[in-house]
Amino acid sequence: MNISLSREVARSERVGGGCINDGYRVEFADGGRAFVKTRAEVAPGEYETEAAALRWLAEPGGVRLPEVIEVQPDLLAIEWVDEGSLSAGGAEDLGLGLAKMHAAGAGAFGVLPPGAPVTDLRIGPIALPVEPYDDWPSFYAERLLMPLGRQAGIGVIERVCERIHDLAGPAEPPARLHGDLWGGNVLAGTDGRAWLIDPAAYGGHREVDLAMLRLFGSPSGRVFDAYDEAAPLADGHEERVGLWQLFPLLVHTVLFGGGYGAQAEATARRYAG
Repeated sequence: MNISLSREVARSERVGGGCINDGYRVEFADGGRAFVKTRAEVAPGEYETEAAALRWLAEPGGVRLPEVIEVQPDLLAIEWVDEGSLSAGGAEDLGLGLAKMHAAGAGAFGVLPPGAPVTDLRIGPIALPVEPYDDWPSFYAERLLMPLGRQAGIGVIERVCERIHDLAGPAEPPARLHGDLWGGNVLAGTDGRAWLIDPAAYGGHREVDLAMLRLFGSPSGRVFDAYDEAAPLADGHEERVGLWQLFPLLVHTVLFGGGYGAQAEATARRYAG
């Protein structure tokens, strides 16, 4: 594919781009490098929103995110990261950095990053209309769980949503969330420290990012220990992990089907009363 950017491209080669996008490693004539993601029929504003999310999450200086090099309607070019493995110190830094990123906050629950040209929270092809809320449980139930539960055909989600205010724990201010923080979206650089990629950022509850990080292959416990030392979690947070994992489980059910639906339903029944 011919990659056209404002900087002269000397060479490009296909690399993994995830399950949705096509990815390319680009070398510029001036010696720089970039990762470029693109695909046919990109939703309007999708890459502009991701670029806004990368900038918003990087702003507090807690965890590294690739610099946005260029964004076009049908492609996003970001800083290339040479991969290594997460060191013990890198795991601790990740926990501390996530605490700092979350603490930077958001204007309300459900707000998208400044400069995002859309009104939907997007994870892959899923678009969930959102708007600012004053309380987290209502936003989580009405804007995330219920729409996905209906798409997935899992009726027990309604009972969870009816109980959400009793289940959600103490009120907290809106945190600045990555929003799609599974282990595959945490890269380690060659220095052993973490980078975050592929955000679906919004204002939410900080326990959601941490719960998702534990769902599909959890990183070292040092991450969570360091986080809790920097920003202790509210009592009962361990009992709420499955409640927050319902969101990514429903996303995976809608996108991929298979055993995710059964896992989502079983998890929901634990909270349905």
